[in-house]
Amino acid sequence: MERVASFKACVASLALLGSACAASAAPAPAPCADIKAATTVLGTSRTLSLPREAAAYGRVQHGPLPLQPGEVVLTFDDGPQPGSTPQVLQALAAQCVQATFFMNGESLRAAPALGRQVRDAGHTVAMHGYRHPHFASMPEAEQLADLSAMQAVFEHTLGRPAAAWRFPFLEETPALRAELKAQKITVMSVDLGLDDWLPDQSPAMLTERLLARLKDTGGGIILLHDAQVQTATALPMMLKALQTHGYRVVHLRWD
Repeated sequence: MERVASFKACVASLALLGSACAASAAPAPAPCADIKAATTVLGTSRTLSLPREAAAYGRVQHGPLPLQPGEVVLTFDDGPQPGSTPQVLQALAAQCVQATFFMNGESLRAAPALGRQVRDAGHTVAMHGYRHPHFASMPEAEQLADLSAMQAVFEHTLGRPAAAWRFPFLEETPALRAELKAQKITVMSVDLGLDDWLPDQSPAMLTERLLARLKDTGGGIILLHDAQVQTATALPMMLKALQTHGYRVVHLRWD
């Protein structure tokens, strides 16, 4: 119950802060304004607009997104982190690519300007739990309190309710699935991950693993972690490999 009270205190403190910074949400800029440059980089091939509904995607646990063979969706978990997220943003911008960032509430509260920088760069931002816990080991009340705290910091910082959620560790629970469904929040799982959280992963190792797993799936939702410095370091090589092998990036948006 002490943790529940802590989450509720977080929600209350955010409400008292007001909505001044949230109201400053800016329209997303074009991912690559330089048309000449856009012909030489990976780029974003199209935007897939999804309704705000209680859907669930990701073939590891659910049905697939409506993607064509060779299309990929880049997603990043666990940010924003000042030590690595700016490097990720720089790599994406250099290749005119847009992605979806599933942010943690504690990280977003600690680095709100960086969270808004992700949004203002044209990327889609969604939720990944306030504290990144193992929800299956928590009482239902604590699970719901974590969701409320996540939503409070998200709306205060970014100016609108989040449309999508990814479970930490992909560990889904009945209590949170029911609450997310009631609020028409989409659950996003994955089609493939790179285990980029493991230590001592070089850019070549991560790139080789990316191509090998894409060969198995044919495309889909890729799970990466912008909180990992090694992932940020490897991202330019991985994006170039996607381009070289003919993969096309699809950007997700929620209406």
